[in-house]
Amino acid sequence: MFKLPKYPFGSSDPTTEQSTSAVAPEDIDEVDGEGQNIIMGIISQLRLGSDLSRITLPTFILERKSMLERITNQLQHPGILLDAHATKDPVERFVQVVKWSLSGWHITPKAVKKPLNPVLGEYFTCYWDLPNNTKAFYIAEQTSHHPPKSSYFFMSPENGIRIDGILIPRSKFLGNSAASIMEGVGFLQFLDILDSEGKPEVYEFTQPNMYARGILIGKLKYELGDHSIVKCPALDLIADIEFKTKGFISGTYNAIQGQIKTISTGKVLYEISGKWNEVIEITNLQTQKKTVLFDAQTAKPYLPLVRPIEEQGELESRRLWQKVCEALGNRDHTTATDEKFAIEETQRQAARARAEEGVEFHPKLFKRVNEMPLEFKLYRNINGKTPEEQIQQIVSLVPVLPGQKFHQDFDIPAHKKHASENA
Repeated sequence: MFKLPKYPFGSSDPTTEQSTSAVAPEDIDEVDGEGQNIIMGIISQLRLGSDLSRITLPTFILERKSMLERITNQLQHPGILLDAHATKDPVERFVQVVKWSLSGWHITPKAVKKPLNPVLGEYFTCYWDLPNNTKAFYIAEQTSHHPPKSSYFFMSPENGIRIDGILIPRSKFLGNSAASIMEGVGFLQFLDILDSEGKPEVYEFTQPNMYARGILIGKLKYELGDHSIVKCPALDLIADIEFKTKGFISGTYNAIQGQIKTISTGKVLYEISGKWNEVIEITNLQTQKKTVLFDAQTAKPYLPLVRPIEEQGELESRRLWQKVCEALGNRDHTTATDEKFAIEETQRQAARARAEEGVEFHPKLFKRVNEMPLEFKLYRNINGKTPEEQIQQIVSLVPVLPGQKFHQDFDIPAHKKHASENA
């Protein structure tokens, strides 16, 4: 059995450390002067509502992180999930899940930056050593390129927590704004909390959309907009949280407003308000008591731990994009552009070869399922009788922990491995 190294709560090992410079590249807006002209040149070729997914954007607006890793931003407050799992009252437990769903949005670059688009077959793994001396694991893979689909899995066997999800971002040009419509869904399960049918309690959640404002005129600004939904049919509860965008004349940035209510009757139990990057408050409508639900200004993200790059596979996110990210960190956009083009050209050549040979792409870690809207799910059934057995089932899929080696069957398509294991 692999033993996880221990790090202080809230810290990371050396492989996860980012730049120690006074200002990180992700926090610098470089879209001014020549940069603004480059973007305007691209945008001038588009029409309102155009799909931006096939447009090559300049590297100076890129974050040094693949979307597969960016998803982990939403998982960097695992203590809230632990609290939710330990909460006995069903309504209070639902409130804690809503709190968790709102907790990751403040983890974002200060400047307007877009994560790197994962290439087909790219994957990313990481793990957490949690504050209660348990572990959590994350595995993600790019299961489709057009349209882009990122499938992911998170599990803490010792705490009975599992998340399966898919993210399908669609980019649109909206005039002076660019939008990332965050389609897809996630399912959180508390495996040892059973509903009336004896099945694990399941929470379905969606994400708000993302907007880059001022790409032609004015100052660049990042906003979240539209609605995020959290619902648990077994508890007859739903939360509808609106992420409000600032109006032209009135309003404020980063505001949210929402309600928690029963699904069957529509009775509102709680109201939620505040700012997702500052303080979020919740009001119990029965008692009229208002309390702080989440304070992003004092919350400390718990960074995932990642294996050293020299141990990673060729299509593993940090190794794949290493030269691009190093160049972005040095603000060397010529090298970043060249390295990014080389990666994308390799992918185009592989796609042409598959087309010529009539070969269909199949993910290595996720198999297609008839569970819409999830579409893909980790190919192995994590069904060990003990948490220790489940951990071994997870880490034997793909290297997650430092020192692990790739299994000889790793490159076999996921659906074939699933069929072999369940024969």
